[in-house]
Amino acid sequence: MNLRLFLACLLALSGLSGASAVAQISPVPSPSGLVPAGPYLVVDAASGEALLQRSAGAPWYPASLAKLMTIYLVFEELKAGRLNLSSPLPFSAHAASMPPSKLGVGPGGSVPVELALQALVVRSANDVAAAFGDLLSGSEPTFAKRMTDTARRLGMTATTFRNASGLPDPDQQSSARDLAMLAMALMRDFPQYYPYFHTQEFTYGKHRIGPGVKFLDVYSPYADGLKTGFICSSGFNIVGSAVRDGRRLIGVAFGFRRGDLRDEFMVRMFDEAYGLKTAGSRQKVWQLPNSGGAPATVLGQGECGGIRYDMPGDAVWFGTFGNWAQARAAYDQGQAELGTLGLRPGKEYILPVTQGKATRQAAIIADLEPSAAEKLCAGYRARKGFCEVRKPHDFVAPFGAFWR
Repeated sequence: MNLRLFLACLLALSGLSGASAVAQISPVPSPSGLVPAGPYLVVDAASGEALLQRSAGAPWYPASLAKLMTIYLVFEELKAGRLNLSSPLPFSAHAASMPPSKLGVGPGGSVPVELALQALVVRSANDVAAAFGDLLSGSEPTFAKRMTDTARRLGMTATTFRNASGLPDPDQQSSARDLAMLAMALMRDFPQYYPYFHTQEFTYGKHRIGPGVKFLDVYSPYADGLKTGFICSSGFNIVGSAVRDGRRLIGVAFGFRRGDLRDEFMVRMFDEAYGLKTAGSRQKVWQLPNSGGAPATVLGQGECGGIRYDMPGDAVWFGTFGNWAQARAAYDQGQAELGTLGLRPGKEYILPVTQGKATRQAAIIADLEPSAAEKLCAGYRARKGFCEVRKPHDFVAPFGAFWR
């Protein structure tokens, strides 16, 4: 599907006025079909011009994108000289009790501020975010009020923070418009610290932790940083930045059911935005209105932790094996054959299938165009090998149809 045509149709429906004529969750293109997604926005970082958007002012749960504001306030402290990069960040019992993702520092322990910043970017460490709240404001609730007050000062009129990490809270909300403005503020106010958002790994004790934001690799060499976030209700979100031909753009995308689909869409959206010739004629991001209402729910608690097939493309099943290594070998062979055929690779989908007390691993390449799936299986069948094309609706728990 042509992304330019698709986005043009959506923009004609929604308008860059920000009026929410498009639902909070609506289809966007992927290489193998349409996938549901939430609001999105691309902004020129220098001019503030909103280049592409859908429902950019709609309320949304920020998830770990809330840590962008936590980092902003840490940068404020560093710039003012009230902290330095080697200062110890102590962990209270409250901070240490945070659920994963976390660095795992015990109560009474500490790490240097610089390592803590790296952990916020790469690990999205909830315990580190809470520790910064305790250190900078005496308690995390008091810090959350400072976060909200700072948001208002920066023009983020629809944003309310309830904690430093982005862990679920129904009153913690933001919008694509507001988070794009926060990204612009981070770049404008703290250029000396912004490179921390490009961190891909760091060392903690004897452990090397990483990789960080996958979008940096997916859109290399242009992508240069910022943050992802996920909780069940918000889906997979991202605020990303890229520099291409000397021009920096900021992108925000919300509400994907898979991180890889989110990253693919961000790449296509950035490519589209870099190709636009607007002559500064579109609205500035701060002119986009925020809207009321409640955030959409992407994944309910009942389906969030389960195995789901959330991709639009067909799948190819190569059989079900006694262990993961055997299944992965079959998957790798199939991907190699796709390359030989000149076809786009699919996605790994090693599916555990249980019957009685036995569990086996189904080897599957997911998210293929139907013609590619059929062509791949035709080659296997010609050699008397096992290969079946399966549709997304075939993947129903407990997946007994994939026992072999």
